Amino acid sequence: MEVHLAEGPITVIDGLLWWSYSENTGASFGMFKQGGVFLGLAAVAVTALIVWYLSAVETRGELIGLALVLGGALGNLTDRIVRGEGVLDGAVIDFIRVPNFPNFNVADSCITVGVVFLLALSFRSHQGTETVTESAN
Repeated sequence: MEVHLAEGPITVIDGLLWWSYSENTGASFGMFKQGGVFLGLAAVAVTALIVWYLSAVETRGELIGLALVLGGALGNLTDRIVRGEGVLDGAVIDFIRVPNFPNFNVADSCITVGVVFLLALSFRSHQGTETVTESAN
């Protein structure tokens, strides 16, 4: 169910960007509409996995990509925890609207950019890349 901000969507850039409130009980693009608890558990698992893996990160790029995914997962997880009647069954608040695309939020953007960044890094050769420990010295 979509509820518009105060008196409807707010135009930020005419024809390109609006703030438009909606609640998403599922995942991206309206998939898994009643999957909030499962998605919340998946966010907890991803968070734990990333936190565990952080000690093995070798490059600044990996750290940035993982931090973006972690921040996005925690942002959406927070919505699921605080906005529902039970544990993890709350809706995520989406408010960014662009043409021909479902509403999304900053957390979704962080996850997407982080994953794309990590995928791009995986295609690069690791020769000549600076490690986190080298950059600290």
